[in-house]
Amino acid sequence: MYKLFLCLRYLFKRRIAFFAIASVWLCSAMVLIVISVMGGFLDLVKARSRGLLGDLVMENSALQGFPFYQEFIDELKRDMPDEIAEATPVILNYGLIRFPNGNITKPVQVVGIRLEETYRVNDFRQGLFFDRYYPGTTMLAPQQVPVLGLDPAGKLVLPPELEAAHAEWRKTATPEDLERAKKQKGAFFDGPGLFYSANWAEEGRTAPGWAQDELPGLISGIDICAKRLPDGDYERYYPRGYQVLLTLLPITPRGTLVDSSPPKVAFRLVDDSSTGVYDIDSLSVYVDFDIIQEYLLMNAQQPEDGPPIPARATQVQIKAKEGVDPYETRDRIRARWDRFMAAHLDQTSEPQLLAEVEIKTWEEKQAKFIQAVEKEKVLVTILFCIISLVAVLLVGCIFYMIVQQKTRDIGIVKSVGATYAGVASIFLMYGAAVGVVGGILGMVTGAIFVHYINDIQDLLTRVHPNLQVWSPEVYTFSRIPNVVKGLDMAVIFAVAILASMAGAVVAATKAARVWPVEALRYE
Repeated sequence: MYKLFLCLRYLFKRRIAFFAIASVWLCSAMVLIVISVMGGFLDLVKARSRGLLGDLVMENSALQGFPFYQEFIDELKRDMPDEIAEATPVILNYGLIRFPNGNITKPVQVVGIRLEETYRVNDFRQGLFFDRYYPGTTMLAPQQVPVLGLDPAGKLVLPPELEAAHAEWRKTATPEDLERAKKQKGAFFDGPGLFYSANWAEEGRTAPGWAQDELPGLISGIDICAKRLPDGDYERYYPRGYQVLLTLLPITPRGTLVDSSPPKVAFRLVDDSSTGVYDIDSLSVYVDFDIIQEYLLMNAQQPEDGPPIPARATQVQIKAKEGVDPYETRDRIRARWDRFMAAHLDQTSEPQLLAEVEIKTWEEKQAKFIQAVEKEKVLVTILFCIISLVAVLLVGCIFYMIVQQKTRDIGIVKSVGATYAGVASIFLMYGAAVGVVGGILGMVTGAIFVHYINDIQDLLTRVHPNLQVWSPEVYTFSRIPNVVKGLDMAVIFAVAILASMAGAVVAATKAARVWPVEALRYE
């Protein structure tokens, strides 16, 4: 009992101990913040990589792609129904997008997808803006412009298809969803906003409906067509159905540009996509696979003076069924591809396009990036842990000073029967108490700071732009990860206690070796 009594007395009566608590507090909070941000960054990289690619990816890393992709997809679905949930081809190319009204031209990566299949393979749909509030209305097929008009009651409304879709969304929307919708800049729920109004389309038109010519749909990365505001929301410039021009770069199977001038194709902006990865959202536009395949001359062709040219795709993204090991599935697909390739090598003039196809899991596809982030997390954590050794040294110095000042108390305690271990345990418990109090304060402070870290950065940015510490151009993600894991808190809290006890070891050993006679004589 005397050990606990003396420990608590020293903790609350010796003000110098507050400096030890403060050092543990700040160091544990600092380490928690670093681990939470870096760990969250790593988790985002992994989650977004899998969400964008599916479980497995086939590609040969060549812009001209590879042939016989559809035949192989059909074979996978037919022969591996227990492992393959869905597979879809993708075309990757580059071009220029032009927004005519503002005469703005930007370089883009053109991604050709089959939209419904893509929904089933990865998480692309979750990042679509209009499809969230008007579910099922985002399409890449040719379409007209949706135009606002007046209903019989004189209320401004959209075409019936869009109004019905929005009504279905509102039935399942939470209060948070409705509040979020109201915060959208240029909100289309209270006025024209992001849709054309009747007087912008056909003269004298008052009823809602569809106008202008049908054009293929295009989904733009959010950072191409909108401006990110300091509060994290986006201000969208272009209404749904806005016409844009896409200049494409067709490539022959041999990897050379087609001799004819690059085609310029008109599309309608039907939605915007937010993956949360700045490098993708500021560069990618998504169009229908079949349409872009034809314009890029990657469709099946029959030259007049040569053998037929099979259709080509750049990637095949594969979704494995739940519970299936993607690495084992990868090996089986790879063996099947080897047999498939051998049977089709003589059916193409560019067999190397087939020979260089690789099958990778999403982790292997992003391995270099993921490993770099993992190493960075470990390195930064080690550096901050080394800095945190200051807390151990400070605890040791403070405890040594306390032992020097409390030599008489120690002598009295030992003179009434306290053992060597008993006296040492007083100061070890004292160190543990400092660790507990400092650790609790550190965990609370760190968790609060991480939770509001984006708000803190936004505040600093408003004070001065140079105070922005997290740039999406550098870190790829638009927001700082702000999730604290319970396991991280538990480990850091335990280390804080052990570190404080380690700092008290020297002082505890010195106190335990005090002889009562010398201590009392000293006083």
